[in-house]
Amino acid sequence: MTDTLDPSLPAATDTLKSAAPKDRRRLPPGDVPFPKTIKSYVRRAGRTTTGQAKAFEELGPTFLLSYTAAPLEVASAFARQPQDSLAREPQDRPLILEIGFGMGEATAHIAGVMPEKNFLCCEVHEPGVGALLKRIGEQALTNIRILQHDAVEVLDHMLPAQSLDGVHVFFPDPWHKTKHNKRRLLQTPLVAKLAARLKVGGYLHCATDWEPYAEQMLEVLSAEPLLANTASAYAPKPDYRPLTKFENRGLRLGHGVWDLVFQRV
Repeated sequence: MTDTLDPSLPAATDTLKSAAPKDRRRLPPGDVPFPKTIKSYVRRAGRTTTGQAKAFEELGPTFLLSYTAAPLEVASAFARQPQDSLAREPQDRPLILEIGFGMGEATAHIAGVMPEKNFLCCEVHEPGVGALLKRIGEQALTNIRILQHDAVEVLDHMLPAQSLDGVHVFFPDPWHKTKHNKRRLLQTPLVAKLAARLKVGGYLHCATDWEPYAEQMLEVLSAEPLLANTASAYAPKPDYRPLTKFENRGLRLGHGVWDLVFQRV
């Protein structure tokens, strides 16, 4: 979500990590080229609560996956839990990738209203991972697995071509300043990776509350030859995506929200 993602463009490694207030490190100045390491995120400061830490301990072994440089074994990753009564085997269920779920509010809601689908969720922000694990326990969800790892590397090494039925990218960091626009997540290289990993008929659903970013998303997604827009421009908000507290607050302040839904052709 908004406070957890950096674009899949060059970013400094050590200099992008949060530090203690007395040792706050700065990003390189605008005229210094960034190293060529591609990341999909920037680490943020934040504390893990007691409840989140307990969720890590109790639910982490089941719902946290380890990053490996090998294709994801869906059947073992989404092995059925005792309370999972769905007839379809895990590997036969549609697989949806979510990049950057923030505190997991929307993720848990969507997984709850779509129990027939598997959700593979990438997030590096530890309090957010703990918060989603806590929601998984509270809502008895069985169809979520979490990778606390850079989504670009997950795409490159764990998800083969045409392995996904859908991708969700909700409220990525808009990087408001013009000089920082190059840091936005949804740019041509990443969109090409996502499109290639979607099955024909699969979808890419993005949402933002920053209009200039929505315009850039529309331009970049429309230019990808493997994707077709399901609307004339922006799409109506799909019913499965909830209005989060953050989004409701923005709407009360008069902010807009733009959804884009493209389909793999």
